[in-house]
Amino acid sequence: MSMLQAQVEGIGFWTRGLPSWAAAREYALSGTQPTDAPARPSPQLLPANERRRAPETVAIALEVAMAACESASREPASLPSVFASTHGELSITDYMCATLASDPRALSPTKFHNSVHNAAAGYWTIGTGAMQPASAISAHAASFAQGLMEAMAQLSCGADAVLLAAYDGQAVGPLATVAPSEGLLGGALVLSRDAAGPRLHARLVPVSSRAPATGPLARHGAGNAMAPMLALFDVLARGEGSAVLPAGAAHDLFVEVIP
Repeated sequence: MSMLQAQVEGIGFWTRGLPSWAAAREYALSGTQPTDAPARPSPQLLPANERRRAPETVAIALEVAMAACESASREPASLPSVFASTHGELSITDYMCATLASDPRALSPTKFHNSVHNAAAGYWTIGTGAMQPASAISAHAASFAQGLMEAMAQLSCGADAVLLAAYDGQAVGPLATVAPSEGLLGGALVLSRDAAGPRLHARLVPVSSRAPATGPLARHGAGNAMAPMLALFDVLARGEGSAVLPAGAAHDLFVEVIP
């Protein structure tokens, strides 16, 4: 694979205790956490009623996606988007499995609607009025790396800028034993071909070893299924360096951040 390149125009971030990229970066550099962090993201893209009803994974995906667009001063509707999630909304999947086993006729159409893997992408395109392409990607532990490669590949094919949003939530019920995930974590990047900001160089390399990432953000969100992305966000917080992201059974994605 030839090297993929992109400029980072904007960053969005949310996890419990670190409800913004500014808070996450401060924590990564100094260990300081805000004292009044909200327990749940509240994406202003949705009307109040929808905001309360939306699954947590949808809420965090929209929160970080909008924050990245605002950071980049980009109109959200103008950007093609890539949404990456390892598991989607596991709490709704657990509900659906339990309901189908016990009382199939009681299945909620609304919850079924929110169970599909592209639910966050759908909410985003409807809420922003975006007519640009939107992709939903899942590749187990490689979900973030595959989403990043997809976004960067779109740039190499001519897109001016692309939004990448990655997220996962809490696993519950029997699924938690086979698809473990803790807490709520989301990160988003607006990537472009030519802009001021850190530059990413990415290439696939053979798997050598996969020791857990040890940066502050990686440790903070280690239990979440989207934790592999945190190695890159730790480097972005420092402003330069490199990260190795799992990209599949035989490959990693080596990403350099250049100021």
